[in-house]
Amino acid sequence: MPLSLDQVLILVAITAYIISTLALLTYLLSREPLAKRVGVPFAFVGCITQFVELVVRYQTSHIWPLTNLYGSLSLFSAMSVAIFIVFALRYDLWFLGGFVEALAAGFLAYGLTWNEGYLPPVPALQSYWIKIHVPLVVSSYAAFMVAAVCSAIYLIKYYFERSLVGGARRALRAAAATPSGSVGIATMQRIESDEATIVTIGESPNIEAAAAAGNVTAQWLATLPSLAKLDIMTYRIIAVGLPLLTVGIITGAWWAKEAWGAYWQWDPKETAALSSWILYAAYMHLHTRNAWRGVRCAWVSMIGFASIMFCYLGVNIWISGLHSYKM
Repeated sequence: MPLSLDQVLILVAITAYIISTLALLTYLLSREPLAKRVGVPFAFVGCITQFVELVVRYQTSHIWPLTNLYGSLSLFSAMSVAIFIVFALRYDLWFLGGFVEALAAGFLAYGLTWNEGYLPPVPALQSYWIKIHVPLVVSSYAAFMVAAVCSAIYLIKYYFERSLVGGARRALRAAAATPSGSVGIATMQRIESDEATIVTIGESPNIEAAAAAGNVTAQWLATLPSLAKLDIMTYRIIAVGLPLLTVGIITGAWWAKEAWGAYWQWDPKETAALSSWILYAAYMHLHTRNAWRGVRCAWVSMIGFASIMFCYLGVNIWISGLHSYKM
C-alpha cells in the first residue's frame, strides 16, 4: 500500500531530525564546522516539513489536526525545533541542537503510536478555542523543553567544575609554593575561601586548568558557553514560555466556560497546569535573587519541565479527567 503524502512528510521530518541529531551531537563533541553545516540545514528541513504536514493533514481531512495527542505531539516537536532555531540563530546555541533534535524526533515517533486517523473530534473540541488555546499551550511546553536542555548542560558543567575544586586547590598551593609560580597566593586564597562564587560567576577556572592539563572532558566543557551565559539563555527561553502558558491557561478557562459552564473545575489537567505555572513563575522571581541565580534556578527549570511532562502526558494518558486521552 503506497504511503500517503501525510505519511511521507512525517517520514521525511523524522529522518531529517535523526540526521540533524547525529550531526549536531558531533558538532557538540568535536566542534567540527562541517558537522554544524550538515546539522543546521536538516534541522530547518525537519521543522518546516512538520509544519507542512500539519497543513496537509488539515486540508486533506478538514479536521483541525490538534484534536488528538498525535497532532499535539507533532506540533510540540515542531515548535521545540522552531524555538531552538530562533535562539540558536540569535545566540549561537547550535551546541544544544543534538539533544533538542533527538527529543523532537522521539516525541514525534511516540506521537505516531497515537495516530487514530481522521476521526472527527468530540463535541467539546468543536470550538474555535482549540485553534487558540492548544497552539499556545503546546508552544509553551516546547519552550520549556529547550530551556530544560540548556539547564541540563549548565548542571553538567557546574558539577564538573565543582568536582575539580580539590584538584585546583592542590595545584594552586603547589604553584604558590614555588618562586616561579604563575598563580598568585591571593588567587589561591580566593578559591579556598569562596568556592561557591567561582562556580556561579561563569569563569570555570578549574575546568580551564584541567583542560590545559590535558583532561579531555574539561577540554570539551571549556568549549561550551560560560555558566553565566547558559543561565541567562535559560532565563530568556523561559521568559518566552511563561507568557505563552499564562495566556494558554486563560484561554483554556474561557473555553471551559463555553464547553462545561465553568471557568475552572479543578480537573487534574487544570491543577497540573497551574502547578507548572507556579513553578515557572517562581523561577522568574527567584532568578532576580543573586543567591538563587545559577545552579538553583537550573534545578527549578528541570523540575518545572518534569511537571510539564506530567501535565502534558502523565495526566492526559494515565489519569481520567476532562482532558484525558484514555480510550
